[in-house]
Amino acid sequence: MKLKRTVYLGYYLKQLNRQKFWHFLNYAAKQSGRSKAILIADAVQSVFRYNISLLEYFQFKFYELKSREREDWAGTGFMYEHQLRMNPPGARNILENKISFYKKYKDFFIHQLADINDLKNDALLAFSMLSNPTGKLVFKTAEGNCGTKVDMRSCEVFDREGLIKFLEYSEYDLVEECIEQHPALNRLSPSAVNTVRVITEIKDDGKVEILGCRLRISINLSVDNMAAGNIAAYIDEESGKINGPAVYSDITNEQKKYHPITGERIIGFQIPFWERTLEMVKKAAGLYSGNRSIGWDIVITKSGPGLIEGNHDWCKLLWQLPVEKGLKGMLID
Repeated sequence: MKLKRTVYLGYYLKQLNRQKFWHFLNYAAKQSGRSKAILIADAVQSVFRYNISLLEYFQFKFYELKSREREDWAGTGFMYEHQLRMNPPGARNILENKISFYKKYKDFFIHQLADINDLKNDALLAFSMLSNPTGKLVFKTAEGNCGTKVDMRSCEVFDREGLIKFLEYSEYDLVEECIEQHPALNRLSPSAVNTVRVITEIKDDGKVEILGCRLRISINLSVDNMAAGNIAAYIDEESGKINGPAVYSDITNEQKKYHPITGERIIGFQIPFWERTLEMVKKAAGLYSGNRSIGWDIVITKSGPGLIEGNHDWCKLLWQLPVEKGLKGMLID
């Protein structure tokens, strides 16, 4: 185990955002009254003892926690090993490739998508996408993630042939109609589509269990990912209401009870079509049992919920930070 975690430490050091590390270190030293040298030593020791990354030492606020409390948090190393068991490489390909995912879970989508072959074989599909009510198309790569490699363009610049040629000669593999989110979510934050993340696991008895529900909320950005500087909030599974303030992954930022741009209240916000959302996710989770642990990204429109993506490596920060506690126990029961 020590050798494996030494390898992990090397990976964390290679991938480390040093500017963010020093930013967090300075903040933690001020908050805790401990020296930076002691905090760094504790962070490295925590990599070996708790299987977390160096940044997670600060994001989980280990500098404030006792050993027993630290044990509860699921970090990068633990999650990598858990998700590898639950979603083996031979099965997770469906989730890694957006085209494969769409074709497998097509019945759960509420908006239209197409690859180049779809457009060549179905003229009506191309016409429908080009005449979608938003007047915009979104282009993506099949294996892009975290909002990377995305381009939005007006439908007016394309006809069917032009759309096909664009996909042939660009880096993009997939085109979809731009989504109009539900008016309530648009009032909360109109700069991006604010997606619901529901995390499911199929237990040994075959039952689909919901591990958590979160709302990702954009802050004047075109994406809603926490990594981009946005916030996320805990959704109560029973009611579909947000039951606490939204949080950043940056520990130096204060929690938000109201949206910092629109002023809309976050606590108490009701996710529309909540029962239908959970019903859809449970059905999707049971469709292909080769992947047992999935973080589903869901759009809520005025017509109801629809899938966007399924993630085999769903984010432990989005899962744990909004509830301010470690949830590892939910995975190892």
